[in-house]
Amino acid sequence: MKTKTAFKVLMCALISGSVLQVCAATSGDMNMSGSFAGWRQLGDANWQIDNGEFVATSGSGHLVTRQNFADFHLSAEFYVDSGTANSGVFFHITNPDAVADTTAYEANIYDERPDQSGRTGGLVNFAAPAAVINAAGQWNSYDIRVQGDHIVIRLNGVTTVDVHESAHPDAGPVSLQYGSGEVRFRNVHIEPL
Repeated sequence: MKTKTAFKVLMCALISGSVLQVCAATSGDMNMSGSFAGWRQLGDANWQIDNGEFVATSGSGHLVTRQNFADFHLSAEFYVDSGTANSGVFFHITNPDAVADTTAYEANIYDERPDQSGRTGGLVNFAAPAAVINAAGQWNSYDIRVQGDHIVIRLNGVTTVDVHESAHPDAGPVSLQYGSGEVRFRNVHIEPL
């Protein structure tokens, strides 16, 4: 009798857990942090996971999502050790094997970029940031929303880009870039819209 009761309790727990997982999956929010499972590595950056954070300190390259996104909301926290550290979040990538700011949109992370129109908070080649916010030496938040041709980028709660742009209109993967310095990403969430 005790075995049957235990079995019933176990089955109810498993069914409840499955229902909760389905509900979480249908809510749309995808937690992309702390594992390389949803990503593939491009280039030779030395990406590793440290305390749930994606970290790179040498090489050059990207973590590229295995899934494509058209309309989406991305939120992530990032850290760079200096103003010369170079990173970014790329999206609507047309060639996931050769990610570049000419074949994708890039929400840049590069405080001391020589061309300041594409500095941290800007959309490289398309929109200079509306506010100058230095990111070096602290944790920062990016909130990127893409719906159709409407792109909104918020850096630390401040809207730095709000444009309509259709140069890269199709769905594509998202990538986290490593260019130079120490770069960290955590709490990376993508929600298809």
